[in-house]
Amino acid sequence: MDELPESAAPPLDRRAELSEFLRSRRARLKPEDVGLPDFGRHRRVPGLRREELAQLAGVSVAYYTRLEQGNGQNMSAEVLDAISRALRLTDAEHAHLTHLAKGKQHKRKAAPRQQQVRGSLRQLLDTLDGVPAYVVGQRAEILAWNRMAAALFGDWAELPVTERNWARLVFLKPEYRELFVDWEQKAIDIVCALRMDAGCHPDDPRLSALVGELSVKSQEFRRLWATHDVKEKTFGVKRLRHPLVGELSLNFESFRMTGDNDQSLVTYHAEPGSPSADGLRLLASWGRDASAVARTT
Repeated sequence: MDELPESAAPPLDRRAELSEFLRSRRARLKPEDVGLPDFGRHRRVPGLRREELAQLAGVSVAYYTRLEQGNGQNMSAEVLDAISRALRLTDAEHAHLTHLAKGKQHKRKAAPRQQQVRGSLRQLLDTLDGVPAYVVGQRAEILAWNRMAAALFGDWAELPVTERNWARLVFLKPEYRELFVDWEQKAIDIVCALRMDAGCHPDDPRLSALVGELSVKSQEFRRLWATHDVKEKTFGVKRLRHPLVGELSLNFESFRMTGDNDQSLVTYHAEPGSPSADGLRLLASWGRDASAVARTT
C-alpha cells in the first residue's frame, strides 16, 4: 500500500479550536431562542453574552470564560453536559466539545499511523456486485473501493495516493463540482467531518497540512471551515450528474468499522425499478472502463 509523505505542518491548536468553537456556537443563539429578554439595539454582539450562557448552564461567568479561553482540562463531564444543553448542541457537537476540552495537546508532533484496510473488508467490497462502495478513513482519505465505485466516481487508482482524498477532490477538482448536483452540501459534509477529525486528532500534522493547503487553494473551503460546524451524516440521498448515464439519485449508508472507528464503509444504491437503478446497471456493464470512457466524452 502506498504511504503518505510525512508533513512538517504543526498540529492544530486545540485550545484555539475549543475557543473558536464555543464562540461560534454562542453567536448563533438569540436570547429569545433560550427564553431570555432581548434588549435590541443595546446588544453590541450577535448571539448570547458569556454571562447569559453561564447563567443558563448554571456555572459562574469566570468558570465559563476559562473554558471559552481554551482551558477545558479540569472541566467535569457534568459541566460540559450543562454547557452543551445551554448551547443547544447536537450529539455530534457535544462529542466534539468533549474531545476538544478533554483531549491532550502534546508538545511533540505525533507520528500519524498508516491506515490499513483489513483484507476481509477488501474482499467484502469486491463481493458487492452492482453496489458502489468504498472505505474512507481519517482526513477523508479514500482507502479502498470496488469496481462500481470506480465506475461511478472515477478510477482513484490512477491518482497519486495523496490525491485520493474527498476533500481535495471536491474542493480542487472541477469534475467533482460537476458530478455532485448539490455540490455545496457535499462540501459542507466533508468540512464537518474534517472538523470532527480535528477534535479527535488535534495533533495530526497531516490533517493540519490538509487544512492549510485547502485554506490557501479554496475560498469555499475557507468559508466553510470558519463556521466550525460539525456533524456526522450516516445516511441520506446524493444526486449525481454522471457524464455517461446522466442524473442519478442514490441512497447512501455509512457504517463505522468495528475495531477502527476512524474508518467507515460507504455504500450507494438506487430504488428498485427506478431510472437510477437502470443507470447503475449500465455502469456495471461497462465496469471500470466507464471512467475512461467518461473522460473522452
